Amino acid sequence: MADRYQGRSLTRLEDARFLTGKGTYVANARTTGCLQAHVLRSPHGHARIERIETTAASRMPGVVAVLTEADLAADGIGDLPCVMTLEAAEPLVVPPRPALARGIVRHVGDPVAFVVAESIEAAMDAAEAIEVAYSPLPCVVEASAAVAPGAPQIWPQAPRNSAFLFRRGDAQAVEAAMAIAAHVIECELMNNRVLAAPLETRAALGKYDARRDLMHLTYTGQAVHGIRNQLADAIFHVPADRLHLSVPDVGGGFGMKNYMYPEWVLVLWAARRLGRPVRWVSERVEDFVSSTHGRDHFSRARLALDADGRFLALEVRAGANVGAYLSTVGPISSTTAAASAMGGVYAIPSIFMEVRGAFTNTPPLDAYRGAGKPEANYIIERLVDRAARVTGIDAVELRRRNMISTFPHRTAMGMQIDGGRFAANLEEATHAADRAGFAERRTRSERAGLLRGMGISCFLETARGAPNEVARIAFEADNTISLAVGTQSNGQGHETAYAQVAADMLGLPISTFRFRQGDTALLPSGGGHGGARSMHLGGTALVLAVEALLDKARRIAAHLLQAPVERIGFAGGIFKVEGTERSVALEAVALAARDPANLPDGMAPGLGALGNNVSDLYTFPNGCHVAEVEVDPETGVVRLDRYLLIDDFGRLLNPRLTLAQVHGGVAQGIGQALLEHVVFDRDSGQSLSSSFMDYALPRAADLPSFDGRLDDTAPTKSNRLGVKGSGQAGCMAAPQTIMNAILDALAPLGVTQLDMPATPQAVWSAIRTASREGNAMAASQCSPTTEDVAC
Repeated sequence: MADRYQGRSLTRLEDARFLTGKGTYVANARTTGCLQAHVLRSPHGHARIERIETTAASRMPGVVAVLTEADLAADGIGDLPCVMTLEAAEPLVVPPRPALARGIVRHVGDPVAFVVAESIEAAMDAAEAIEVAYSPLPCVVEASAAVAPGAPQIWPQAPRNSAFLFRRGDAQAVEAAMAIAAHVIECELMNNRVLAAPLETRAALGKYDARRDLMHLTYTGQAVHGIRNQLADAIFHVPADRLHLSVPDVGGGFGMKNYMYPEWVLVLWAARRLGRPVRWVSERVEDFVSSTHGRDHFSRARLALDADGRFLALEVRAGANVGAYLSTVGPISSTTAAASAMGGVYAIPSIFMEVRGAFTNTPPLDAYRGAGKPEANYIIERLVDRAARVTGIDAVELRRRNMISTFPHRTAMGMQIDGGRFAANLEEATHAADRAGFAERRTRSERAGLLRGMGISCFLETARGAPNEVARIAFEADNTISLAVGTQSNGQGHETAYAQVAADMLGLPISTFRFRQGDTALLPSGGGHGGARSMHLGGTALVLAVEALLDKARRIAAHLLQAPVERIGFAGGIFKVEGTERSVALEAVALAARDPANLPDGMAPGLGALGNNVSDLYTFPNGCHVAEVEVDPETGVVRLDRYLLIDDFGRLLNPRLTLAQVHGGVAQGIGQALLEHVVFDRDSGQSLSSSFMDYALPRAADLPSFDGRLDDTAPTKSNRLGVKGSGQAGCMAAPQTIMNAILDALAPLGVTQLDMPATPQAVWSAIRTASREGNAMAASQCSPTTEDVAC
């Protein structure tokens, strides 16, 4: 039977709930007798806590408890873990991270005390009455400064603030290639620190059932099973079944809500201690200084080419800011994740990368949309554009000449790529972008006093996230079918996409299905969200669950129809005995399955099944993006005029949802390239971008209408659905596409280097610097004769 739902751009099923105000969020969940909590945070970037006086605060009206690290220690509450293991040249240093600061605060926003009261107003008033005596210590906020001699020491167990030294690749082969190369292109690049800034801030609600000795955490999260295990093992030291975690609707996450946070610990601990539910909801400014940040990655990169422009080797030496503590999987972005995509879509025989992680007096960093793969793609695409200018080879031709063209292909970093439309994407994108007509558009811009540039970049993602996934499907008593998957939607449209798969496999209307997620009571395990993994791993788990359900249903149908199982066929929701007209509908089989009298001997009643997808395979989304910008040389203002993309995500279950994911990622990538930047005062560690007054997100007026085209002719063999992850791709391609366009526009002025974000001030300064350098060079080439005075 042909698919009725898969491949169609159905409107999201969940949208009706959201648009009519029926979404369920932690902040507005009604809970009887719920206390409200507020976190007192450090105003210092680095300071010793000499004294905390809470007596006055504890006596204020409505205050139930004022808790400090001493209370945590007395109750035996463990530290927040970093669960990542890393094979490194210098071992990973994991300092202690208590839920409330122990003796020293290490970044502005570090939690110091937890105030619980009958109302949030009472809690905030009491927090102001807490007296904390601090002795300020020297700060360091940049990775390069942190590892320099004489830098302030943040952790005694991390000499020179080094968190790790990671190496991967063949250093000797790279050096040998560099030695014989006709060209060695060098580049220093800063991948700026950014915020996830989801629509919904973080929030948590803790409950404790004393009778069952059960703690229940409802929170804004993306991976309930992983967080439950960390809470059980490292923090509360209890069996996992003593913790129940659930996540309602989530208003965006982009990776930031995947991790363990102090507040998750605090609300559970306080609820158990006080015997009442405790809720904490982050304010926006609080979210800026307490949630994980992304990127903040500096690299020195070299690309070796032969005389024909063939890539010989790539070397990347990088510094990664990890913040004051190691977050849950903090080191992954700059190390193993970045390594998996290093070199992008190009066949580079030898690659070597070295990354040193550095502790600083800033909030911790962790995986943010793309997690290291955007950094890797940014490096190679900036290098390729620079190589084109140095060698005089056309930028498209240079890419074409070096692109991976045969599959399967094993990269120099060990990734096995099963296929992709690398060359086709490049050809189609440059044609669709009318590259041939660019010169005319540039001339028109020049007549208006503007500089026009075109940027082209390709991208390769290595999508998987955590391996393995679980799904369950079951016919319920109300005749609906529940779908539970161990992934977690925070805006992607899972409720629709999973139902499309199940509806086609079972031959039933999509309205029959009810999607459930984000609850440790639903499934034995689950990998949650992250790494563009949901349909790749979760979709396959659902396919396995549906197949298991149909296997049981077929045996029941055979019993009901009094025919051998091997003669029972299934199509369009109907079981039929081959060669006869005898049949029974799947819904009738499900109804019969409730009564043991209708079942074969030994079969349990009910119709449901579990699918366990054991897989560590990756998918390799890829594409080519083209942007055109106009730059005002007098002000440095950049206007993004056109943006086109052609991407390969394998088989498309719902093209509209896929393109929406890509659009969102592109918008975030444009934001990083042009606007977004988390900045700290170097002396105090204070955030200079701690609100939307100082941290600029892209608005509708900053974005053109995207020309997005998806090709589904190259399905992957890594999963049963043939899909490739699409959630991260946009921000993996957009930054370098925009920056290449800006540098193309500025090339006539002699500008060769520019870091993100390309704000008007940064662009204007680059133009003025190039102008001064050009004038100085011209003057130095003039001999001091009378004829040359004008020079």
